[in-house]
Amino acid sequence: MMEKYFVILTVLLLIGSAEIYAIDVPTPTAPELKAKSYLLADFNSGQLIVEKNPDERIEPASITKLMTAYIIYLALADGSIKKTDLVNISEKAWRMEGSRMFVEVGKQITVEELMRGVIIQSGNDATVALAEHIAGTENAFAQIMNAQAKSLGMTGSNFTNSTGWPDENHYMTARDIYILSRAIIRDFPEHYKMYKEKEFTFNNIPQYNRNKLLWQDASVDGLKTGHTESAGYCLVASAARNNMRLISVVIGADSEKSRAEQSKALLNYGFRFFETRPLYKAGQPLAEIRAWKGEPKNLSLGLSEDLSITFPKGKYEQLDASMDRPESIEAPVLAGQEIGKVSIKLDGVTLLEKPLTALVEVKQGSLWRRLIDTVLQFFA
Repeated sequence: MMEKYFVILTVLLLIGSAEIYAIDVPTPTAPELKAKSYLLADFNSGQLIVEKNPDERIEPASITKLMTAYIIYLALADGSIKKTDLVNISEKAWRMEGSRMFVEVGKQITVEELMRGVIIQSGNDATVALAEHIAGTENAFAQIMNAQAKSLGMTGSNFTNSTGWPDENHYMTARDIYILSRAIIRDFPEHYKMYKEKEFTFNNIPQYNRNKLLWQDASVDGLKTGHTESAGYCLVASAARNNMRLISVVIGADSEKSRAEQSKALLNYGFRFFETRPLYKAGQPLAEIRAWKGEPKNLSLGLSEDLSITFPKGKYEQLDASMDRPESIEAPVLAGQEIGKVSIKLDGVTLLEKPLTALVEVKQGSLWRRLIDTVLQFFA
């Protein structure tokens, strides 16, 4: 039987200092944007602050290139390729239409230069060249993209090409774009620095970052724009202020200026009216239950990853943290096995839930231990 155990909130207060708000001021309504789909989410907690049609399939245009970049980062991390590797420019890459880095067929360009062409200039030619370098063909690379999307938990996406070239079977969702953007920042901070570069020069041609927020807001340091006639103007942006990082996704704005303004409105709203605080560390014991017929006799439960919470400013003392978990469990138990959950609520509304997991393995005990515990369980 599962029972609910309430965590004394003062324990949470010990983890971080708080700004005291004497007056309980209602949080203003989120801005309503004209974009087809959008969201604002916190990087650390993973919580959505604002959303409209976050799971609706949309044409991502060049935001697709974030998945191409993620796969390149994985290849760099496992040593499959190096930044200094020379990439042959195929005729297909050279002939790509749309935004281009202006590479020449038959030339050899380094992986690092092409990555700048992908991230800063959004070059379709550079993107295809890297896809072919990794997988041999762009079609094969698209299969890798889909496998990686599944691995990241992107349940609403399907890729048919590396660039975001329009295709009815090529789609993402605003939620998936957030998941991917968060993964890039989290998993590859050393590569994420490139997203805030405003320009670079290739073949004596200055090429400028299409993310205009980089010029308008010093706290913005990424990520990617996208545009086709059918997709409209799209932008996924990230900004960090006062130890808080937010990610906004705007899909289907009607102009380049509008996508920047709408993204800025979301970010300003989040930073002005919300805050994020760490509550628990991964591996921190949060509860202990009896492990019948096992060694050790007691099992500590905790979280597999750090838990942070995002909430309206001034509402910290009103947060209600609780745990649902059994009083006991029977061995064997695997380390990492899910056994219950932690819930954080505000005014009766659940803000965040995370699974409680076994922090250690509990092996089946000796014959004597099992006999004794069988008797004890009978009288428990």
